[in-house]
Amino acid sequence: MSYFTETMGNLLHQTAFFNLTWGNFVMILVACIFLYLAIAKGFEPLLLVPIAFGMLLVNIYPDIFAAPEQMSNGVGGLFHYFYTLDEWSILPSLIFLGVGAMTDFGPLIANPISFLLGAAAQFGIFGAYFLAILMGFNDKAAAAVSIIGGADGPTSIFLAGKLGQSGLMGPIAVAAYSYMALVPIIQPPIMKLFTTKKERAIKMQNLRPVSKLEKILFPIVVTVVVCLILPTTAPLVGMLMLGNLFRECGVVRQLSETASNALMYIVVILLGTSVGASTSAEAFLNATTLKIVALGLIAFMFGTAAGVLFGKLLCFITKGKINPLIGSAGVSTVPMAARVSQKVGAEEDPTNFLLMHAMGPNVAGVIGTAVAAGVFMAIFGI
Repeated sequence: MSYFTETMGNLLHQTAFFNLTWGNFVMILVACIFLYLAIAKGFEPLLLVPIAFGMLLVNIYPDIFAAPEQMSNGVGGLFHYFYTLDEWSILPSLIFLGVGAMTDFGPLIANPISFLLGAAAQFGIFGAYFLAILMGFNDKAAAAVSIIGGADGPTSIFLAGKLGQSGLMGPIAVAAYSYMALVPIIQPPIMKLFTTKKERAIKMQNLRPVSKLEKILFPIVVTVVVCLILPTTAPLVGMLMLGNLFRECGVVRQLSETASNALMYIVVILLGTSVGASTSAEAFLNATTLKIVALGLIAFMFGTAAGVLFGKLLCFITKGKINPLIGSAGVSTVPMAARVSQKVGAEEDPTNFLLMHAMGPNVAGVIGTAVAAGVFMAIFGI
């Protein structure tokens, strides 16, 4: 009888109920909210579902994220090895390869002024950098946090790893991906605040056709120019442009399809679950995390506002030929931010089609955020 009692007691104490803290319950609730937003509301489910499930698992079974030295058998948890690929910048770079293979750079090539709109939207990053320093972060931590303003999860992870801010990588990545998912909620009020009904209803002229030669040369030229100026951006910009070259050259269809489909989705699973698993209650529920979340939101809002305001300036200079709404797409969330520009414009005039015009700044924003990361690495001598 005593053997039975002892055995049942051991089994009972092996359940998670005896190990959960109030913080774990809070994070489990947050994970369920993320799952609701992803499944019921359709907010970036490809990102939020794996992130939320990783968050759920690590707060029930912390050892799934444990390092080898923390385990009696010397073997780390499953998500520890996934996360190591984040720290080594492998998964963020592969994400950029897939994005390049999926994205048509034609709108950016057809309207080069989009580069300026994409650059303007990076204002939020540098504004948040100085604000983070005022809030007590050191210079490298401030840079890692501020890149959230580009709403680019892979670049946020990449820069945090390069600057040696692995301890902040989890909160930074979750904040970045959360704001990417919440673009349809965060951006429209800002866009409407800084534009008039007349400006939002502006119809832009059709983009000129872009030749195949231009599309092939573009990724090559951008790679050469950007990587010569900022060599440290090569893993991101180089993989982005390689993916796009796969797409446009027309002779490696299998590579293009693999990069934009199978490989992309595999990497999203690995990256999303590992990012979610970095949010244990002990690591996530603290004042530093709250500062990161707040700074990320401020940076993203500033970036959106800067893009729209620069769009207004271009609208004035061109005498009403540019709809300021497309400036908000200068953040890196491809193609969600461009879709939001289309949606807000269509609310004023259902016949207004801004999507392709907004894709130019949107693609420029991806390049711009990678360049901003390169600037920080150059400043710190990385």
